[in-house]
Amino acid sequence: MGKIAPNILFHDKGMGIIMITFEKLWNNGIFGILAENSGGPFLWVLGIILSAVIAYLLGSLNFGVIISKLAYRDDVRSHGSGNGGMTNMLRTYGKGAAAVTLLCDAAKAALSILVVGRMLGGVWGANIAGLACIIGHVYPIYFGFRGGKGVVTVAVMILCQNPFVFLILFAVFVVAVASTKYVSLGSCLCMVIYPYVLYNMTGYGSHIIIAVISAAFVLFLHRENIKRLHEGKENKISFSKKKKNKGKNENGAKAVESRKSVSASDGDSEKTKIMDSDSGISENADTVKDKNSETDADDKKSIER
Repeated sequence: MGKIAPNILFHDKGMGIIMITFEKLWNNGIFGILAENSGGPFLWVLGIILSAVIAYLLGSLNFGVIISKLAYRDDVRSHGSGNGGMTNMLRTYGKGAAAVTLLCDAAKAALSILVVGRMLGGVWGANIAGLACIIGHVYPIYFGFRGGKGVVTVAVMILCQNPFVFLILFAVFVVAVASTKYVSLGSCLCMVIYPYVLYNMTGYGSHIIIAVISAAFVLFLHRENIKRLHEGKENKISFSKKKKNKGKNENGAKAVESRKSVSASDGDSEKTKIMDSDSGISENADTVKDKNSETDADDKKSIER
């Protein structure tokens, strides 16, 4: 017996049952296959549009905002950098909240690209769905169009496009962050080299166009970070508890010094008041003495008279 390829059955007008391999479904999507057999591109375009809309709605599920509201009765966007991304979750609520945010954001991106995009529109559908998911994450319709910066979503899209490219960029990110403590620098470096590395690994295609657009979009969203990096004002990230305790100790020492200086100033004020009081007393004594001298002189004059 020959090798039997897994298949899905579709009906097409006058052609009976069409045997469709999963490979064809993966590459073209349901609407792409229907468009091929109906002889028109309308269904393929419809599949791409549906992929984009559904992926955008999934991307708008900004889990940084959702988790901060549900778990902390707070909005992460009111703290730190003001965005709803994983890095701000880490700075504001700690590693646990950041890890859950990372997993949820990665899951929605994978669902958008591998299920919605691939199944509806094939390769083009997956690429368009990835871009739409990034836009949804950055401008979520459910949360006033204020979300994150799309780094995790782009990372998942790269992983879906080519795992080897993802590993190269991840290594660059880790080295950059570990050596500088700037997450934004690692993200920006990866976005700069992402289209070039992908092109050299896979060649030209629709994914390269999406890569250039996505990278430019993420770099645009990091424009303030780039400005702060240039000025040396960007916030560094720390995963060490010792540094936090050190910071607390330094703050405590500063507070003690501040209290000492306040006490010293209060002491100086008291001394000044005492000196002023002594000065006033001495002035009063001199005044009384002068008055007594004047009285004695008057008495002496009256006696002489």
